[in-house]
Amino acid sequence: MIGKFASALAFLSLTVLLGARGFSQATPAAQPPSTPVPTTQEPATQQPDTGQEPAEAESTSRRRVKPRDYKRWVYNVGLGANLDSGDTKTYVREGGYDGTAGVARNANKYLGLRGDFIFSDLPLRQSSLALAQAQSASSYLLSATLDPIINVPVTREWGAYILFGPGYYHRFGTLNSDAAVPGNTCNAFYKWWGSCPSVSLPLSGSFTTSSQNQFGYNIGVGATRKMPSGVELYGEFRLMHGSANGTTTDVRPITIGVRW
Repeated sequence: MIGKFASALAFLSLTVLLGARGFSQATPAAQPPSTPVPTTQEPATQQPDTGQEPAEAESTSRRRVKPRDYKRWVYNVGLGANLDSGDTKTYVREGGYDGTAGVARNANKYLGLRGDFIFSDLPLRQSSLALAQAQSASSYLLSATLDPIINVPVTREWGAYILFGPGYYHRFGTLNSDAAVPGNTCNAFYKWWGSCPSVSLPLSGSFTTSSQNQFGYNIGVGATRKMPSGVELYGEFRLMHGSANGTTTDVRPITIGVRW
């Protein structure tokens, strides 16, 4: 009886020892899953930073200024010839030269404001010299215009424009070797010449020179061709009209030049 009890007690002790050893080995294996917890939380804290970068880049791209597809300032020079009309055609022969210089300030691709100075030669006809009783003469027109300009792009190389606005015209000249007698009745030429304030030629003899200031308008159209260098060739046709004290000046300059 005592031997059986001793055997049972030894078996129970062995079972307890083996169970304790197995429990001690199982406990460390269960601890590693708890250690990665801090590292798994790091990506979650960085997510707000990565989410803001694309939004900042997008807002920066929206603030970029669109490049201009036009020039703010455009300069032009040109040479050409005149076609006359009205009373001017009666006393001036066609074909006198003209020179132009101007500048335009563009508000956008289509609209701008352009100013021009135009110098024109107005050679008198032989019939005019006969009426003036002069051997020769010189006659010129100095014009200043300020026009709104409408640009019309047609292709990448070709374009067109129209301009219109007020004009100031100063016509002046000199009669050479004039044989007219002061006090004689003024004829139609001297009235257009602007040196006959009354019905007869001034006794002072100042009728051989002319200096008139007139105001009026001008209308023009043009075509442009852009060259590889960026400079533009242009051709232009204008109607210019001025009047003062019952006399008029009408010229139609045709000009070819460059713009840049």
